[in-house]
Amino acid sequence: MQILLTNDDGIRSPGLWAAAEALSALGWVTVVAPREQSSGMGRSLPPSSSGIIVEETITVHGQPWKVYAVEGTPAQAVQHGVLEIMDAPPDLVVSGINYGENLATGVTVSGTVGAALEGAALGFPALAVSLETPKNYHLSYSTEVDFSAAAHFTRYFAERLLRTPMPEDVYALKVDVPWRATTETAWRVTRLARKRYYRAIPPQRSRAEWHRPATVGYGPGDPPETFDPQSDVYAVRVDKVVSVTPLSLDLTSRVDLKTLERLLSQA
Repeated sequence: MQILLTNDDGIRSPGLWAAAEALSALGWVTVVAPREQSSGMGRSLPPSSSGIIVEETITVHGQPWKVYAVEGTPAQAVQHGVLEIMDAPPDLVVSGINYGENLATGVTVSGTVGAALEGAALGFPALAVSLETPKNYHLSYSTEVDFSAAAHFTRYFAERLLRTPMPEDVYALKVDVPWRATTETAWRVTRLARKRYYRAIPPQRSRAEWHRPATVGYGPGDPPETFDPQSDVYAVRVDKVVSVTPLSLDLTSRVDLKTLERLLSQA
C-alpha cells in the first residue's frame, strides 16, 4: 500500500512523525509536508508559493526517513506529492496529527483538513487527524504532547479506509482525539457542529494604528455543552470520545432546490 502523509504544522512536527511511525505498519509512507508552519491555510493554493521541493533525511528513533519539504501550503504539498514525487498514485492520503482539535464550521480554515480534502478532490481516500490540545501548544513543536493515542487511531482508521470503500458521498474522514484519550477510548461517528467553535478576537489597535501589522486572534466560543449532542464538539469536549466525522466535497445546501428557485423567482 502506498500512503501519502502530510500535515500543516511543518515537516519537523512531532505529530507528523508519530503518524508516520503508526502508518508504516500498513504500507510505504511517503512524507511530503510544508517546509514551514502552515496552520490556518485551509485548502488554499496561492500562486505566490514557489513550489520548491527539498529532499531531506530525518532520523526518527534511530531510523533514517527520506522526506520532502515543500515551499507551499498543505494542499500544495499533497499536489506535489501526487503529481511529482510519488512513482505511483497513493492508496490513501493522510493529514496530521495536528496540534489542536479541528471542530465545527471552522474546519474549512484548517490546513490539516484542507490537505485531506485536496487529496479527496484528486480522487483518493483521505483522512485528517487532530489531537485536542491546550491553545498554547497549537503552533508549537512541544515534546510535552503525547501523540500515542492519536497515532493509534490514525492507524486504526487508515486501515479501515484502505480495506473498505466508503459510501459515495464520504470524501474524507475527520478524526479528532480528546486530549486525555488512550488507545481504549471509545469513538463515534459525528456531524460537524453548525456553529463556531472558536470566536474571532479583534486586534488590540486603534484606527490610527491600522498601518501596523496585526492579526485577528481566536478564543473559546459557546460552551461545549450547548452544542448538538450528535456533533463533533460535543463528542470531544463533553463526552471525551474520539469524533469521526464524514466530510463531503459537495457544499450544496441541503434544501429543496425547486423550493429555493420559487422563492428567488417571487416578485
